Amino acid sequence: MNAFLDALDRLPVGYSEGLYRGTRWAVTLSASSDERRRWLWGEELGGAGRVSFNLYMLESGPALRPCEMPAEDVVAFVLGYEPEDAQPAEAVR
Repeated sequence: MNAFLDALDRLPVGYSEGLYRGTRWAVTLSASSDERRRWLWGEELGGAGRVSFNLYMLESGPALRPCEMPAEDVVAFVLGYEPEDAQPAEAVR
């Protein structure tokens, strides 16, 4: 989970475009005002790929809630997505 959280911290909040496994993606990463919830929606541009999840920062630790896909797919996407010309987001953990 630490590698996933570190990779998520490096993604820009808001809209970005980039590459995942050689294909172009559009991704929106949002965070709640208290920074205890983050959610991501991504679409493969010109393809059928989708990724979506909510991440809750609970007192007991992070809780990843993928939307209609395996958690492994979400983790692989966050670890492999490379945004173009992105400025790193401030850490929200």
